[in-house]
This record gives sequence, structure tokens and C-alpha cells, in this order.
Amino acid sequence: MNWLLLFVPVAVGLEHFAPERHLLIFLVSSLAILPLAAWMGRATEHLAERLGEGPGGLLNATFGNAAELIIAIAAMRAGLHDVVKASIAGSIVGNILLVLGAAMLAGGIIHREQRFNATGARAQAVMLTLAAIALILPAAYRSAVGAGAAQALVLLSVSISIVLLLVYGLYLAFTLVTHSSLFLGSHAPADEKAHSPPWPAPRAALVLGAATAVIAWMSEILVGSIQPTARAFGLSSTFVGVFVVAILGNAAEHATAVTAAMKGRMDLSLSIAIGSSVQVALFVAPVLMLVSLVLGPAPMDLAFPAGLVLIMLLSVLITGQVAGDGRSDWLKGIQLLAVYVVLGLTFFFLPDTAPR
Repeated sequence: MNWLLLFVPVAVGLEHFAPERHLLIFLVSSLAILPLAAWMGRATEHLAERLGEGPGGLLNATFGNAAELIIAIAAMRAGLHDVVKASIAGSIVGNILLVLGAAMLAGGIIHREQRFNATGARAQAVMLTLAAIALILPAAYRSAVGAGAAQALVLLSVSISIVLLLVYGLYLAFTLVTHSSLFLGSHAPADEKAHSPPWPAPRAALVLGAATAVIAWMSEILVGSIQPTARAFGLSSTFVGVFVVAILGNAAEHATAVTAAMKGRMDLSLSIAIGSSVQVALFVAPVLMLVSLVLGPAPMDLAFPAGLVLIMLLSVLITGQVAGDGRSDWLKGIQLLAVYVVLGLTFFFLPDTAPR
């Protein structure tokens, strides 16, 4: 994947010398982000090993969705609140349906049936249900009071964001300290890296900082081309946010989940998929809302469009079904992927002017 780093200077050159080539800029900057996200994840893992189990687990949890957070902040600064909300919902849905489905399918082809810790998986599923409720209620409030209570909606969103961040902190204490035995493998490195020594801390920190900075740069370029590209193909900004932007930030992590399932490490794969969705709902979404008060052209509330509310609710419900019995096979993977494809087709045919 490292050869994709060649697209970084190409994206910069296109932005300066051919700014009207929006589609090409979108494609090139998207490809440039993929290896950068992988390097960020690799540096985070090595630095976490150097810091030890407790601080290392916290670092992994904090930077697990850093690339996606950076892309969303860039979109938020550009005033693309609909894209930001779509990417949040898309990340939650994509991790549960696409990533977990692909992992179960790939793992089920190699291993007839795999077992995982149902107790830990159910705990994550319940936490995701709590987060989904918190993200759904602002939309219900807006529907009840109408558009005239915008200021009250922002205040409600701030309050909910603070609650979610507090719950996320307690969730980290639960998974990393008091009940860490239920989540063994959640922050473990991949098998092939287990026998290699971690990078020195200065090197890991330098790579992490450099990757973060370049991702922020590429994200600014990417965000500037989103709307022209969507208009050129007749796509809604919701589709782009849910099924393009959301996938870009977590591509490297997605590959790790599938690889882990193929190696028989279904607990790790499930933790990456569901755990990442929990992190987006409890950490990324409230952080973006609070950051919008400072960096955005206008505050971003947590009132998601009806379509996004529906797909998040359905995805959370199916997570409880999948995590309930502690086993996985290829048919479960097919079922999750089929739901994701149906959702993708629905949003693909949704015009940008349709009510959402």
C-alpha cells in the first residue's frame, strides 16, 4: 500500500495547477489518504506498546478513528454539516455491516465456524444501543418543536455530547481496567507484528505526527472536491458521506479486522468492528459537535436526517442479533453484507434534493 503515497504530491499538484479537475482531485486525494491512515495506525500501535498496557490502550482507543475525525473536521470547517453527519452514520453502519460482514464471510470460508466472547460483544452492543438512542433523540426533538428552536437544539446537542464523552471515559475504564478480561485481544497487535520489537517512542511519535499532518492536508483537498464530484455524478451528499468518506478514514482498520478473522481471531475482529462504531458514536460524534462551536462557520447539532437515523437504528438492532450467540459463519457475513448493499442502493438513488 505504500506506493499509494505517490498520490500525495500528485494531489497537491492537481489542486494548484488543475483545480477544475474535481473528480481527479477527489480520486487522487482519496487514494493518498489510505496509506497515510495505515501509517498512522501502525505508529499508534508501536507507541502504545512502548507506553504500556493502560496508557497504550487509551492511546489506541483515542487514535483509532483519528483519520476519520480529521476528514470530518475539514468538512465541518467547510460548512458541510450534512457530509459530516453522513460520515458519522456511515462509519457506524459500515463498521457493523460492511467490516463485520466481510470479516465473518472471509473467516467463515477458511474456518467452518468461529467462536467469540459473547459477553464482551453484548456489552459493546448495549453500549452502541445507548449511543444510538442519544443520537436519535435530537432528531425527534427537532421533529417535535420544528425549526424555530435551533438554539435550544444546539444546547441539547452540547448537553448530550458531554454525557456521551463521560460515558465513553467510563467505557474505557470498563474495557481497559475493571473488566479487561472480557475484551482480550481488543488492542492486541496483529500476529505478524507480535514477534517484532516496537519502534522507539520518538520514531513512533514522529511518524504519528507526520501522518496526522499530511492527512489533515489531504483532507482539506478532498473536502474541496466532494460537492463538485457529487454534482457531476448526480449523487447526494448523503451518499458520498455514508459510503465514501466514512470508508476512507477507516480503510486500514477494516483490512485488519478481515485479516484477523481469516487467522481465527474473531474476538479481535469483532472488537475492531463493533468497538470502532462505539468509538464513533461516543467519542467522534460529540467531539465534532463541540469542535464546531469553535472551528465551524456555525454550530453543528446532533439532529440527524430521518434516513440516517433509520439506518443507524437498524444496524444497531442487527448487531445485537449477531453478537448474541457467540459464534460466526460465512452465512452471517453474507447477511450483513446484503443489508449494507441494499442500504447503498437506496441512498444511491436518493436525489440530493430529497428530504432526508
